Amino acid sequence: MTETLTEPEDRVEVVEGAARRYFEALSARDPDAMAACWHPDGVEDIVPLGVFRGPQEIREMFADLFAAFPGLETRVTRVVADRDRAAVEWRMEGTFRGAPFQGIRPTGKRTSLRGIDCLVIDGEGRITQNTGYYDGAGFARDIGMLPRQNSNAERAMTMGFNAITKLRVRLGR
Repeated sequence: MTETLTEPEDRVEVVEGAARRYFEALSARDPDAMAACWHPDGVEDIVPLGVFRGPQEIREMFADLFAAFPGLETRVTRVVADRDRAAVEWRMEGTFRGAPFQGIRPTGKRTSLRGIDCLVIDGEGRITQNTGYYDGAGFARDIGMLPRQNSNAERAMTMGFNAITKLRVRLGR
């Protein structure tokens, strides 16, 4: 049985180390090393994408991401940790020129994202939960799925949406 550390300073080091190991594996585009960081019952909730349960689902999602963005670069800009949680601020850049991702065909366009992950780490240094946040609409704009912000196309889309909303209100829907 693995001994858990009880000293506050030691726990903070374990938690920060676990978060950094996970993001080092992400930066190395190594889904197997990423999966090894997880507790068997771990849950990854990437807000714009969905919920992934267990190391295998998490591994598969990241393997798909790395296949879609073959040169993906991830850089950690800040880690804040306490006895059982870590917040990791990151930046990610890559070109969508590989395999399809989440049902979307590659566009050859580049994306530059920044986000934050809020991890819960158990006494053995394994991730039990993570909630990751990034700008999903910004990602969709970068890859060409949504029009650029403040563009004529975005204004036209907003006008169309508002016209449909107005019609639905009039029809009582």
